[in-house]
Amino acid sequence: MALRMYKKKLDYSYTFGIFPTIELLKIQPDKVITVLLSPDSQKSEGVNEIKKLCNGHKINFDVSPHAINKLAQKENAHVIGVFNKYFSKLKEKTDHLVLVNPSDMGNVGTIVRTMVGFGVENLALIRPAADIFDPKVVRSSMGAVFHANFEYFSSFGEYEDRFSDNTAYPFILDGKLELGKFAFNRPSSLVFGNEGCGLDKSFLKYENTIKIPNSGKIDPLNLSVAVGIGLYEFLKS
Repeated sequence: MALRMYKKKLDYSYTFGIFPTIELLKIQPDKVITVLLSPDSQKSEGVNEIKKLCNGHKINFDVSPHAINKLAQKENAHVIGVFNKYFSKLKEKTDHLVLVNPSDMGNVGTIVRTMVGFGVENLALIRPAADIFDPKVVRSSMGAVFHANFEYFSSFGEYEDRFSDNTAYPFILDGKLELGKFAFNRPSSLVFGNEGCGLDKSFLKYENTIKIPNSGKIDPLNLSVAVGIGLYEFLKS
C-alpha cells in the first residue's frame, strides 16, 4: 500500500506518536492497517507494548524511517499507526456535547480528550467543522477520539430533530442562566460555538442558554477552556 500525506478525501488516517497509537490498537484494532516504527524507538517501553498489541491482533508493523519522515514531516513522531476511517453514530437517551462549526484541529482534539475524561462520549459536529480524523485532531486528543462516538450534521436543526429528547443548553455570552446556579435536565446537549465568534444570536431563542461568569476583564474564554469548565459544572449538578 502506497501511503500518502494526509488529505481529508483519503479513506485512511494516521496516529502520530506512541500513546495515540496504543489507544488505537487497544480500542479500534480492527481498523488498523499497519504500524510504522523508527529505528531509534526500539528500546522504548511504549514501542514494546505496541509490538505486543500488534502481535496479539495479528497486525503488521515495520521499521520504516523513510515513511515516518515522509508522513510526519514537522511532527516529532517515532511511531505512526495507519488506520481505516470508520462511521460512528451518537447514542440516544444520553448526554451529548455539540460543537457548532469548530475549525481549530488542536482545539477539537483537546475537547475530545476532555469530554472523554469527564465521561461524556458522544460528540455532534455541525458543519462546516474540523475533520475529526485529521492526525492533528487525533494527536491532540491523545487517542481519546477512539473512545468517542461522533457524528456530523448539516445544521443544528438536523441534530435537534434526531435528538429531541435531549434538552439543549447553548453556551453564549448573553445566556439567561449562570453556570453553577441551576440543575441540568438530563439527557442534555451542551452546545458550544466556533472558536472565533461563538454561537450566533439565533440561539438566544432557547430557554436554557448559559453564560460562564467571569470578571469582565478578559476576552471570551478559549473554546476548549470553556468546554472544560462547562463539563465540570455539568457533572457536578
